[in-house]
Amino acid sequence: MTTPACGSTLLVARPVARPAVLTASWTFSSANLSVPQARHAIRAQLADWDLHHACEFAELLVSELVTNAVAHARGLVRLSVSAVGGRLRCEVEDASPCLPRARHARDDEECSRGLCLVQALSSGWGSTPTGGGKVVWFELPVPAAVDV
Repeated sequence: MTTPACGSTLLVARPVARPAVLTASWTFSSANLSVPQARHAIRAQLADWDLHHACEFAELLVSELVTNAVAHARGLVRLSVSAVGGRLRCEVEDASPCLPRARHARDDEECSRGLCLVQALSSGWGSTPTGGGKVVWFELPVPAAVDV
């Protein structure tokens, strides 16, 4: 009769696949020129990540958020984008502490429609105060066929 060895341990480990996280960011001056630069940057980055299908909405919504930052903030504007787990998240950070709110423009107003557009076309959006300003963000779904 044999007795099992005392203190023996069998450890079985299996790696868990984590979704890849893709990130990029840019900093622009708060000048009107930064809006087309931001549109170009997001379009080029999404093409590089092979996320062409998200490009049209992302470019439009980034344009709206950067336009708001240019209009209401001073200093630098930072655009960040990340793709992970079936979603694309874009963030625009500026130095203004005033949090944005979506409001309905009157028929005779030329502005104040941007955040309603962001709300309608994104899967979610919001704003977060920071120590020196705020971050305004939106998310778009990335189809499951795309492995990011």
